Amino acid sequence: MLAYIIRRVFQSLVVLLVVGLVAFSMFRFVGDPIDNMLGQERTQADVERLRTQLGLDQPFPVQYYKFLEQAVQGNFGISYRQSRPVSEIIAERAPATLELAAVSGLFALGLGIGLGVFTAIRRDGIASNLIMSLSLVGVSLPTFLIGILLIYVFSVELDWLPSFGRGETVAVGGWTTGFLTPSGLKALILPAITLGLYQMTLIMRLVRSEMLEVLRQDYIRFARARGLREKSVNFRHALKNTLVPVITVTGLQLGAIIAFAIITETVFQWPGVGLLFINAIQFVDIPVMAAYLMLISVMFVGINLIVDLLYFAIDPRLRIDGRH
Repeated sequence: MLAYIIRRVFQSLVVLLVVGLVAFSMFRFVGDPIDNMLGQERTQADVERLRTQLGLDQPFPVQYYKFLEQAVQGNFGISYRQSRPVSEIIAERAPATLELAAVSGLFALGLGIGLGVFTAIRRDGIASNLIMSLSLVGVSLPTFLIGILLIYVFSVELDWLPSFGRGETVAVGGWTTGFLTPSGLKALILPAITLGLYQMTLIMRLVRSEMLEVLRQDYIRFARARGLREKSVNFRHALKNTLVPVITVTGLQLGAIIAFAIITETVFQWPGVGLLFINAIQFVDIPVMAAYLMLISVMFVGINLIVDLLYFAIDPRLRIDGRH
């Protein structure tokens, strides 16, 4: 077990280093931040002074090493646009994104597993076929189009829910939350559905497929032949074995919710780190872009590591086969 954990942690660190190198290399081709930070009346001396101050005159390996050294300490430098520490800016925006991702993840996971089990058990029913047909909408339509449609229906036509913003928030310690205000909760509904719909339909279809496969196994027929109740067969025997292969995909999809929140936050002008990243691209704010991509990478790798360990704990075959 210990050797398995050490191997996975080492692989995760290598992935983070490679992702950091690729991300940091890409920013060399985005543009020169000096052009946005200095006005039209700048002199060459001003350009050289600011370039030296930001460390952009140093060789690329030196810049990358300093970036990693500071990132490990939680220091991502100073924003070129706002002239504030990047870690401070992200800390202000993180609660909005994390709350949106949490609600979207619960929506996707709860409905995905529930509807997947229902459509597998009642696979020939009218309701099941209708749900499977409607699920094609979540899989086929792009996220931004789903968001626009929801805004048109529930904000423009029905005027039930707000179309942008986070609503009223309350500060609890160093955390700002919209869970404690009516306007904050209403503002969360549309973006949460938009962000979680694709993941929900994917999890639902995966659970249904795996559930149908498990229900055809011999031990399920034997359990029914023993006279066990159908509810016990479906949930204690079939569902338990269904969730084993679903864990990996579900974990990655929950990570994707945070990564792809950038589209939803842009559509709904949600004040999270995704919208911050879009604005950083427009102003060539390299420290903010680098910090965002590194944080997303850490989340993905961390979730993937947790999924691997859960898979190791659930599946006894991995404990026997030392090659995994």
